[in-house]
Amino acid sequence: MDVRWAHVCDAPVVAQLLHDFNVEFDSHSPGVAVLTARLEELLPAGRTSALVAGDPAVGVALLTSRPNIWYDGPVLLLDELYVVPELRDRGIGTAIIERLVADATAEGVSLIEINVDEEDVDTRRFYERHGFATGTGPWERAFYYERELHPQIGA
Repeated sequence: MDVRWAHVCDAPVVAQLLHDFNVEFDSHSPGVAVLTARLEELLPAGRTSALVAGDPAVGVALLTSRPNIWYDGPVLLLDELYVVPELRDRGIGTAIIERLVADATAEGVSLIEINVDEEDVDTRRFYERHGFATGTGPWERAFYYERELHPQIGA
């Protein structure tokens, strides 16, 4: 499976895959048009990137990068990893993860973070199989907390 870094021209395809992901799992999506516009702005800025698998694309990984005081290199957050349902269990997700880890290592990335819901056992098993862990010791479990903010535009 060919896995490559997305360019700005890939924004509509990446947006469609991300939208499909949210729809599949009953999560809110602002829609393909909004996601496309955001990707067209964010991808060239360099802190947001995406890997796409296949031609046409059938899988996507969305990543954000940030500096971190605890590491020499940047920290990547794997925001989303999605493979179209009918092509799952064929190694596409593995190909994406392998490309991500190889390129991140070559670029000096210090840490890759992933948030997974506790009840999503299959996804947790997938990441564990690829060397990701929930903490630095067998007793440590990490939790993800969030607080969504809705700033007042124009106020």
